[in-house]
Parts: sequence; C-alpha cells; structure tokens
Amino acid sequence: MTDDFSGLGLSSKVTEAVTAAGYTRPTEIQSQAIPHLLEKKDLIGIAQTGTGKTASFVLPMLTLLEAGRARARMPRTLILEPTRELAAQVAENFEKYGKNHRLSMALIIGGVSFEDQNKKLDRGVDVLIATPGRLLDQFDRGKILLTGVEILVIDEADRMLDMGFIDDIEKICSRLPPRRQTMLFSATMDPQIERLTKRFLRDPVHVQVSRTASTADTIDQKLVKVSSRPDQKRATLRSRIDAAEGLTNAIIFCNRKRDVATLARSLARHGYSAGALHGDMDQKSRMETLDAFKSGNLTHLVASDVAARGLDIPAVSHVFNFDVPVHAEDYVHRIGRTGRAGRTGTAYTFVGPGDEKHLDAILKLIQKPIDWLDTGSAATDEPSSEDDEAPKPARSSRRRGRGRIGAGEADSAREEAALPKPQSARGNASSRRRERREEDDMLDAPSDSPFGDAGPIPAFLLRPARLPEQKT
Repeated sequence: MTDDFSGLGLSSKVTEAVTAAGYTRPTEIQSQAIPHLLEKKDLIGIAQTGTGKTASFVLPMLTLLEAGRARARMPRTLILEPTRELAAQVAENFEKYGKNHRLSMALIIGGVSFEDQNKKLDRGVDVLIATPGRLLDQFDRGKILLTGVEILVIDEADRMLDMGFIDDIEKICSRLPPRRQTMLFSATMDPQIERLTKRFLRDPVHVQVSRTASTADTIDQKLVKVSSRPDQKRATLRSRIDAAEGLTNAIIFCNRKRDVATLARSLARHGYSAGALHGDMDQKSRMETLDAFKSGNLTHLVASDVAARGLDIPAVSHVFNFDVPVHAEDYVHRIGRTGRAGRTGTAYTFVGPGDEKHLDAILKLIQKPIDWLDTGSAATDEPSSEDDEAPKPARSSRRRGRGRIGAGEADSAREEAALPKPQSARGNASSRRRERREEDDMLDAPSDSPFGDAGPIPAFLLRPARLPEQKT
C-alpha cells in the first residue's frame, strides 16, 4: 500500500488538489485501483461503503482527461449513479479535486429543469454524471450523443440492481462505443451484475479490499428490543437518543416513506432538531434537508434507504435502524453512514416482534454476532405510563392530527421538510419535549370509537330504526 498519493502516478494538478483537501494517505482501494485505471484497464472494484471508493475513480479520471477536449452533446466520460444524491455528491468531488483543471461537467438528474441541462450539453462537457432514467430521457430527445464516451463508470452496481436499473444500464452500454474504459464499483456482487461485467467489460482487473458485505470494525453495533406499538417504539428512540454517549448527529432509517415523515414530525414536536429525507420529496427539498444536516444545522435526519448508499458525511456519530431492513445488504449500507474516514461510530437496530427473519438474514450476511443492549427492562406491548397519564384527546385536536397523518406521502414529506428545525440547545429542548409530548401522545393513543376517531357518531346513525309495518 502506497504511503502517499504522489506514488500512484497521478498528475501534479490532482495531487496538489488532494493535498489541499487535507488528504495525505490513500485508502486501500485507492492504492490498488488507481494505478490500473491510469493504465486504462477495465476494473471491477468491490469495497464496503466508506472506503474512499469515489475518489478511487475520480482522481485517475481527472488525470486522464487533462489531454483532449469536449465536443457539443458528446460527453467524454459518463458516470452512472442510482440516486440524485449520489450523483450530486460525485459532482462535488469533481469540483473539489478538479479545481486546478478547466474541465466542464454536467449533472443530469431528475427534479432539475431540462432547459438548464440542455444548455450545458450543447456547449459540450468533459464529465457527465447522470441517473439512468434521466439520461435515457435526454438520449431519446436527441440531446446527448454517447458515441464519444471514452470512460464509463457504473457506481453502486448492487443498488442499481435493487432499484431495477439493470435493464437501463444494458441499454446505455449498448449505445456506447466498444473501445472505451469501463469501471464498475459495488459493495456486493450479484449474479446479474456478474453477467453485466462479462458482457460489457474487457478482461477487467478485480480489486476487492474487504469481504463482500462486511461491516467496518470502527462501528459499535447494538440490538435493541422494542414494542410493536408505534408510540412505545418512538419513545424508545427518544430515550436512546438522550442516553447515547457522544452523539453529535444521527441518521434514523425507516423502511417506509410514510413512516419517515411521521417520525420526523414526532421528533420535531418533542424538541429535537429533526428533518425528513425520502424519494417522494422534490429535489429542492431533498438537497436543502441534506445540506442542513451536513452543515450541522440539522441534528437528526430521518430517512428512507435513499440515504443509505454512498452519501459522504464523515462525521455522523450514530445510526439508528428504527426498522430492521428487509434486505440484509441494506443493513451494511445503512450503518456504513457512521464510522467513516477512520472515525468510530455507533449503530442501534430496533428489533420488534416479527423481525426475527430479517435479523437472521443480516447476521448470516455479515457473519458476526451483534450484542443486545441491556435496557434494564424488556419491551412489551402494554400501554406505557406515558400513555396512561395522557388525557383523553380533544375532538378538534385529534381531527387536525389525523388530517396531517392521512395526507399523501409526497405532501406530508414536503410539509415535514418545511417544518422549522429547532436547534439542539439542550436547555429549551427538555421543556419543549414535555410540552409537546402530551399532544403527540394524543395522536398515538388508540381510539375507542368503532369509526376510528374520537369524534361524535353521525346523527343519522343514532336515529331509531323504523321497522316495516306488519300487514294483518
């Protein structure tokens, strides 16, 4: 393993930018991959998340692109990413490491105006970063010609498979020139991905820096037994957040987008600095929420698996799996948001009744035991004391609450993203939590009404039934 970047064969412009960014020693995958990529070889890189995978292809690409010039609508390189956030993050890496270059770049993702993207494409770009769906849209519109692509990168290939993008990837690859350099990066290797590599890569070099689907040793993993009751589960989360040592910020993962919005609202009502992030939000709201979390203006990010892959936020101290992930591979990616760049991190996974099958799949995949956290008492489905003390909800309050919960996923997500995000000053937080808890528990309290609401029974249902007159 090379001690510094100067021994990898990168250009002086690139090494100067890397040094200015504060990096002095390459990671294992960077040491192994970069020399092969500078020789223009095809490559398959298998590495767990948080190992510096993005820089391992960005740095050699910058060096290779120093010679040549872009032509209108004919990008020289193409990088495919499964999500908008990952695409935007790769673009940030190019800006950071390519500051000494005069290379043009375009980001082709959904949620952004076609007109703005077309202006960049018409001028010609050296680097095109795209999600598969939007790229094919632009290709079908005649706005992109792929015959000039010299380098192709397929990033997070296993995520592409999970999201159903493999057919799109094959369509895109079939439109590229046969003489090109292709790089494929993934945390896991699936038979479908292997078929893709055999079809579109030529004698690729295999680089694997850790066992497939392994978890980083820098992450302290714990299991927490929870109730199946949503109100008790949320109460357990709040108590874990309050008791966590060294918590500076946290990503909280839910399986369902609707639960993301509900949980973010609940935390905000209890005085926590919380925001929501999921795929149904518009791009502007997603980027604003993510930027607020990266900058420290938002402490708790409640997210779906859209945030599980590749997001580079090195200083995340904790990850909470509010739901056990359905796919075992997602567990690796979720907890990989913490313990990055040599830092230590902590990951809690809440396990409720019925989660045993998914937990067994995770343990089988990572091939290491996870200790249960001793919380002092086992979680049950009995009503909590907090619920016992909560007064009967007022009709108007309950109706307003149910109206918010019952909104569509996209509308509720936007509403949650627009919530004021309180700062993490502990002095006011505890008092705000006490004030909000009672109202929040009203929303959680089970209804005694057969109509699913504590409001009045409709008057027409209270009228006495009229029996038909008997004929004599």
